[in-house]
Amino acid sequence: MEASEIMGSSVTVQAIDLLNGSTLAYVGDAVYELAVRKHVLSKGITQVNHLHRAAVTYVGAVGQAKVMLHWIKQEDFLTAQEITMYKRGRNHKANTKAKNASIGDYRQATGFESLLGWLALTEQTDRLNQLIKEAITMIDEGEQVNE
Repeated sequence: MEASEIMGSSVTVQAIDLLNGSTLAYVGDAVYELAVRKHVLSKGITQVNHLHRAAVTYVGAVGQAKVMLHWIKQEDFLTAQEITMYKRGRNHKANTKAKNASIGDYRQATGFESLLGWLALTEQTDRLNQLIKEAITMIDEGEQVNE
């Protein structure tokens, strides 16, 4: 059974289930980054340096960690399988160090990206889009509150 077809290559469900949290986060980071780039473009920002600065708010570990912790606290928001994929990323021992975040925020953000990566690879597009939209909205609202 093919779970994902990207440019002619495929990943089976069995192979996806064997991926570690960092690998899932690698995919989730790319998927989320593209959605964020589309979002900041939709705000009418066109200069690349301004686009980058706007995107950092969404893709930074601190913002992702806040979103993930909010989701975890909500009863029945995430499925048991989604929580498992989040934990796979959060608990994976990374060889990299957080740049502008605490190790706790970095781990939460890795879990966030791992969840998105798993949803993307298993082609759960509607749920993936729902979570991305929710995350962007939460960060937008948090940004307005902090200004």
